[in-house]
Amino acid sequence: MKENRKRNGKKIAAVSLAGLLAVSVTACSGREAPGKNLATTEAVNKKVVNLFGPMEKSNPNADNVARSAFDRTISMAEEKLGVRVDYRTYTAENYQEKTYDDVTIDRANNNMDDFYLLNPDTIQILGAEGKLLDLSELACAKNLREVVKTANVVDGKLVAIPQEVVVHGLFVNKDMFDQYNLPLPETPEDLLECCRVFQENGIESPIGANRWWLENFVFAQAYADLYNGGNTEAEIEALNRGESKYSDYMRPGFEYLKELIDRGYIDAQKAYISEAIEGDGPDFLAQKTPIVMAYWGAANTETAYGAPDFELQVIGFPSSRGQMPVVSMTGYGIGADAEHLEDAKNVLEVILSDEALQLYTETNKVISPSKNVEVDCIPALKPLNDRIKEEVYVLGSNAGMKVEQWGNTCLIVRELLNGATVDACMARFDELQEESLRK
Repeated sequence: MKENRKRNGKKIAAVSLAGLLAVSVTACSGREAPGKNLATTEAVNKKVVNLFGPMEKSNPNADNVARSAFDRTISMAEEKLGVRVDYRTYTAENYQEKTYDDVTIDRANNNMDDFYLLNPDTIQILGAEGKLLDLSELACAKNLREVVKTANVVDGKLVAIPQEVVVHGLFVNKDMFDQYNLPLPETPEDLLECCRVFQENGIESPIGANRWWLENFVFAQAYADLYNGGNTEAEIEALNRGESKYSDYMRPGFEYLKELIDRGYIDAQKAYISEAIEGDGPDFLAQKTPIVMAYWGAANTETAYGAPDFELQVIGFPSSRGQMPVVSMTGYGIGADAEHLEDAKNVLEVILSDEALQLYTETNKVISPSKNVEVDCIPALKPLNDRIKEEVYVLGSNAGMKVEQWGNTCLIVRELLNGATVDACMARFDELQEESLRK
């Protein structure tokens, strides 16, 4: 188990938490001075709830929309409940070789905090070990979209709830598609044809890729039918019992990704070392590359893709069922044996209430976990949003699957980028499934 945790931990906070907070922390200056929250006797007498996450409380003057939205919901809880939420923060320099996930698991196992911001694989590990409280009885849980429940239920318990649904899609330069009279791709074959045309017109690698998000191509291929064919629960149970093989689902996606690489539509060597947005973003913004992949919030953020000099469209990944959004989940979980359990539950009730989620969603222009909260999206996101409204999507993270999906698939895709065969990648999935069946 320890070895598996370590392996899962290496996929990191940058992969999923980026969609929620981490990418936007660049504008956050300086740390709070020790004792800042203890300035008055009144503050000292307040009840304290401890949050462990990848971020500190932001500077009130920081130009950081995502961070300030989260902080405002925390302030709402503090005011309503008469509590103080202390941020206990992960910083790489403090933990050296330990990733955010490694540290979160250690802290949760030692009951060091009250609630946590968790990555998908950590939700699954801690949920399976009974370290997280069942949140299904919270009032806010009654308002959740089904996709949130599906992603965050472990052994029948809802163990985490996010403040936003993180949706990944293809970001395309519509002007470049129009230049060559290309419709936006619906199927894998459509995308191959678009890439062929772009390459013939001098665009060497039409798809800008990084080392984190290529697994979305795989998920769209692997699970389009599983999540949209009306038999989701039974298919997942068959996988969990070993009656079906993850590798059988994954093989078409890996074969397709290899074809994109073999044809030169994706530069595997560059993708293997490129960070999300930083590695592939400059060429996309400079209109040298017509296609990249990212999460919903990147279309709203000027430091990412929110202010391009061309018409941006964000669509789902090509699949047999058309353009397919890929959804992953971070979430807030409470330690099952938290010291301040009732206060932590009350804080979550406030920050995950429709009132707080409306504030959060309007500020960040994201998809809310609550079915009661809707915010108009920018035109570029409409194709992706339309599919989500139709409840057409696949999950890249699902705590109900015994083999963790998001991080493991990311790592195995990296093996493909580094020259591994599709058969070798499928053997790795078989090994992971066998390990899960032995537990």
